[in-house]
Amino acid sequence: MRRIVRASALAAALLVSNLIGVSTALARADADTYYSLTQAFGAALRYLRVDLGFEVTEKDSEAAYLLFKYRMPGDPKREVPGAIELVKIDKRVRIFVKIPQMPQLHEQLLRDGLLRKLAQEYGEVARPGPEKPKVSAPDAGSDSGSR
Repeated sequence: MRRIVRASALAAALLVSNLIGVSTALARADADTYYSLTQAFGAALRYLRVDLGFEVTEKDSEAAYLLFKYRMPGDPKREVPGAIELVKIDKRVRIFVKIPQMPQLHEQLLRDGLLRKLAQEYGEVARPGPEKPKVSAPDAGSDSGSR
């Protein structure tokens, strides 16, 4: 009987730890934009340093990420680590904002501010339309079966 109780307790503990781990891993805000990777990285760096006055602790323009100390609104002495990652996907750049120790609202606000910064600095970017399928002309040199 004790084995069953212990096994049930262990299973419950693993389930709870997995649920907590999953919710933490999914906590982030992201958005797609059609600015270039260089524009998005530069705007993110200026937004964090100049506009918000955050300390950027690490940056890599080639790997397209920034690590920074996020200061709590209303409690500027409390700082928590944050990250902005930029990923080029086809013709767009996906922006990921992560502040794991804060509710997702803080990540969303930072993401929205960065998107506004991009629009202010570079203007609105039109989304490219869907690519038209290429229609090839029939091969004029082939007359198989026409005799």
